[in-house]
Amino acid sequence: MKNRVTIRDVAAAANVSVATVSYVLNGKKKVSEETRQKILAVIDELGFVPDLNARGLSVKDTKLLGVVVPQTEPGSKLMFHNIFYSELLGSIEYAARQRGYHVIISATDVTEDYLHLIQERNLAGVIIIGTYQNRFFSELKTLDVPVVLIDSYCKYDYFHKLRIDDEDCSYQATEYVIRQGHRRIGLVTGHLQEDGVMQKRYRGFLRAFEQNGLTFSGENLYEATVDYESGVRAADWFADTKADITAVVATADVLAIGLMKGFYEKGIRVPEEVSIIGFDDLDISKYTTPGLTTVKQPISAKGERAVEILIENIENPKMEKVEEVFPVELIERQSIRKRVETT
Repeated sequence: MKNRVTIRDVAAAANVSVATVSYVLNGKKKVSEETRQKILAVIDELGFVPDLNARGLSVKDTKLLGVVVPQTEPGSKLMFHNIFYSELLGSIEYAARQRGYHVIISATDVTEDYLHLIQERNLAGVIIIGTYQNRFFSELKTLDVPVVLIDSYCKYDYFHKLRIDDEDCSYQATEYVIRQGHRRIGLVTGHLQEDGVMQKRYRGFLRAFEQNGLTFSGENLYEATVDYESGVRAADWFADTKADITAVVATADVLAIGLMKGFYEKGIRVPEEVSIIGFDDLDISKYTTPGLTTVKQPISAKGERAVEILIENIENPKMEKVEEVFPVELIERQSIRKRVETT
């Protein structure tokens, strides 16, 4: 583990006082150019990042937790376009506040800049939602900061991990649709990133087809950003291509709700002509017309548990790593119609 480089480390390596290093950093007192250059060289060599919160405070004292929300495209605002993140972030913020901590949310692609932010803000711990490149995780594990991953299939055992079994849950959802008599089924999904949540759900979808002796037509796959507008566009696409389907599996409720709207605008009735199943059980899913049949995952519970584990690790740096897989539940509403296939 790579320990956080402190101002005392810089002072010792440069053979000067901590005060002198501080003077160079804040420029409030004149220091000889030779000494300044020596200190700057040591800072560069050691990779020291100044703490912007309060010099001399320990990690526990900052009471700041970082939360990273993934962005699928440059400039996108995923956490504002998908209610899933609103529910998850709300539970994280509330749980942290109840324990005297504050949260800094970063909706960004995770790069080296974020690793610097962790050090600059002296974050006590970090919650990361989603899957990122292995290079980022390998660099992140060199920092002396507790980390909880939510909905990640990162291969490193170094981090705490919370998720559901996305492949099996998607299998259950698709199997349910098939049991209702549907054989010609479309799939609307987020981008199929390797080892990502959507890729796992796609595999579960395909497994349900295979185990029921069915063949999925790739022509009925719609892959896009996970947001409401993508669901609307997917419905337009199915209608315009005259897709031979009686049901659609959506890998997120926000996509399913967009599908409902899009089919409505095309004059296609749900579930009389096309049945729809979602994934998440967002609060809004019970208020749609028809009510959305979906896979309920414990969104708030994951956020609350992430905070609980993170703070426990902050207070006990030697605690064992936690990996938990949460159970899910199929919620039956009115968006799936039982069908008898004639072909």
